[in-house]
Amino acid sequence: MLKWSFLLLLVGVQGFAYGQATTSADSLREDSLRASRPLPADNINKQYDFGDLLRNIFHPQRKADTLHKGSGITVVPNIAANPTIGGQLGIKAVAGRKLGNDPHTLFSTAATSASITTKGIIYFYFTHNVFTPGNKWNFQGNLVAAKTVTPDFGLGIGNKYTGKSALDSVLADPTHKGYAIRSYYYNFREKVYKNVAKNLFVGAGMSFEFRTKIDNKDTTGYSTPSSIYNHRHGFPQDHYWANGFLFNVQYITRDNPNRAYRGIYFDAGLRLNQQWIGSTKNSIQITTDFRKYFSLSTSSPETVFAIWNWGSYLVTGAIPYLELPGTGRDGTFRSGRGYTSQYFKGTQFNDTEAELRFPILANKFLSGVAFANLQTGNDEHGTKIFQVFQPGYGAGLRVLFNKSTRTNLALDYAFGKFGRKGFFLNLNETF
Repeated sequence: MLKWSFLLLLVGVQGFAYGQATTSADSLREDSLRASRPLPADNINKQYDFGDLLRNIFHPQRKADTLHKGSGITVVPNIAANPTIGGQLGIKAVAGRKLGNDPHTLFSTAATSASITTKGIIYFYFTHNVFTPGNKWNFQGNLVAAKTVTPDFGLGIGNKYTGKSALDSVLADPTHKGYAIRSYYYNFREKVYKNVAKNLFVGAGMSFEFRTKIDNKDTTGYSTPSSIYNHRHGFPQDHYWANGFLFNVQYITRDNPNRAYRGIYFDAGLRLNQQWIGSTKNSIQITTDFRKYFSLSTSSPETVFAIWNWGSYLVTGAIPYLELPGTGRDGTFRSGRGYTSQYFKGTQFNDTEAELRFPILANKFLSGVAFANLQTGNDEHGTKIFQVFQPGYGAGLRVLFNKSTRTNLALDYAFGKFGRKGFFLNLNETF
């Protein structure tokens, strides 16, 4: 029984942060250059992954096929549980391969998942990031359809409100009371990048986001943070469109999209939501995403110190409440471990994270991480971005699921302020 319980644990756990209301699409929008000359310790035939474990259990006499490159597809049950979503059951598939024969072509990835929870949340997504041979073109996009429940803890970075406005007091939520917002959510996004120089891409695209049947149990429009925000900024209480044009610049030297040992990933973007293409409000946003990886050992390149800074800044206009940048609202929906999605949020937001990664077993089957993060943002009663910071920290384990693509199972436990803590489980590294 112990053996089967261990197998079910490894295959089954994947997906949700503790208390996070919606399944986050594991966006694969960042990819990187695979090394043309792998380090000696990166020989995958010396590594041990979940496929090797299954072979040793069910076929103990069969030797590993060192000539076989292995499949680039990982399929796992998508099972999770937390107090917000209840129990979740679904299936998820992640795929990765390099197209063509050019050794410098970037790694292409795709993922899809469908799941349902005991509290009525239903989520489906498909996402892709494809590099054509020679990196001439890069296609990034996703399709999402969901029935969601989103936890809401008010607007801002947790700075206590000391004014007299009753509405601002609710909007700032000094008691950190949680509100459940139910809705139906649909998103279609596609970007096309052109390689213009070594490791440098420029791109453009469009994103259409529609949320309907929004229900926050507020019929007056003045008793929850979301209803007050919608009233102030002219959004309907029960639906919105956020449709816009996307313009991005991307620089990549990162050696693997799933678990990098070295290199840089940087993306800077401009989003223009426009009413003439159906957006409820006009707005202009700037986003930045910078990631740097330092391998600390030539004999064990998996020993890595990684840093990440992600930011989103409203330049003009208004953003729907549920689209505000905040905790877990980066491209991969994984920032700010220690807090639920959008626990902190504002029209200006920035998150900085650092992580130390190290192998535990010589065969790389088990690894460990220690991490910390700092979030900052503005609010509507005087707090500016970079004035107040909220920390999160924790540690975790990694189980090597597919050595061919460096796909691993990430199990993290994180702590934050205001009594926040919990498990975060996913495929692949947080960043």
